[in-house]
Parts: sequence; structure tokens; C-alpha cells
Amino acid sequence: MSNIPYDYDDDEEIDGYVKIDRYNPELIQNISTHYTDILKQLGEDPEREGLVKTPERVAKALLYLTHGYDLNPQEILESAKFKEDYSQMVVVKDIEVYSMCEHHMLPFFGKAHIAYIPNGHVVGLSKIPRVVDAFARRLQVQERLTNQIRDCIHETLQPIGVAVVIECRHLCMCMRGVQKQNSVTTTSAFTGEFIKEKTRAEFLQLISSKLS
Repeated sequence: MSNIPYDYDDDEEIDGYVKIDRYNPELIQNISTHYTDILKQLGEDPEREGLVKTPERVAKALLYLTHGYDLNPQEILESAKFKEDYSQMVVVKDIEVYSMCEHHMLPFFGKAHIAYIPNGHVVGLSKIPRVVDAFARRLQVQERLTNQIRDCIHETLQPIGVAVVIECRHLCMCMRGVQKQNSVTTTSAFTGEFIKEKTRAEFLQLISSKLS
């Protein structure tokens, strides 16, 4: 069932831009009912002023945080795939990542760094962050997320190689369990030319450097 359409909520105008969130009312109601029960199980009063609309807010937040299930990453790339005679590395780094750990349903967030070497086709640069979002906005583990992004770019563009590095902080480690607030998890995945040490080293140098 789609997370998106039907109802309009939280219309907000900022600098002339109106943000409109759309939700399926039936889905919101079903999820809200469960969260009302969860509040009761926690010993809270769902009827008190601060919590009256909390189940609905949480339902809408969850649907937004997992809206990647309604996106097709391959179609995103195909929509801006162009023939181009360019065969050097294309790097998009510092892409913001926001996702939800599937084990505890707590957020993890950080940055993704992605590169590919074209093989006759390039893709609109904005589509790469969109692919990241399409996979990240689901219940995830960072390792799978890294591989899914790599595989999607590799299978859709058929490049000479793909490189993906993701660095994230996980609230399931910071807020509970070992409670290590400064720990960062790094995952990587490579195909083709990036499996070679020289090419991979160039990529890692590029994502580590700062433009002057």
C-alpha cells in the first residue's frame, strides 16, 4: 500500500515555498491506533494535552521516514541518463544520509560518497542523491544500504566501475546499548575499476580532500 497520497497536512510557507505533505488517511488511522496503545502500555495517558495528537504525528513521521518503499531507484537514474563521451571519474561526495535501523527503529545518519566511471552514459548529478534517499528512507542496515546503492548504479548505468563509501552515527549505539556517542560506522562497496588499488586510492583521496 502506498504511503503517500490523498490527504493534505501541515501546509507551511517558508520564503514563498509551500510545503505540502500528503498521506493516506486510512493508513494514518491504523498506525495511530497502535501508537495510542503503545503509549498506554508505557504508562502514559494518551488523552493528556501533550499526547493527544502524538499517535497521528508519529504515524505521519514514520510514513515520511520510510517513503523510499514507494520510490524506484532504477527509474530515478533512467529518467536522466544521457549518452556522453566521458570516461573519467565522476564523484559526488558529502551526500546527507538519514535512515532508520531495522533492528531498533532508531535513526542513523551521516554522509555518502559515491563515484562512477562512465562507459558511454552519464546521469544527472541530482539523481545520485535521490537514489541514496530512495534506499535510505526504508528500514535499513548500513551494510545493505551501501550495497544497494552500488548495485543500482552499476546495473542501471553499466559503468566501468562504481564506488560507495558511507559514514554514519547510529542512535542505537549512542542512546542505548554501549552508549558510545562518538562512534562512527564506515562501510564501502566497489565494482569494476574501483577494485583496483590505484583507482580506489584516487577515489578515497578525492572524498577526503577539501576544495580551496
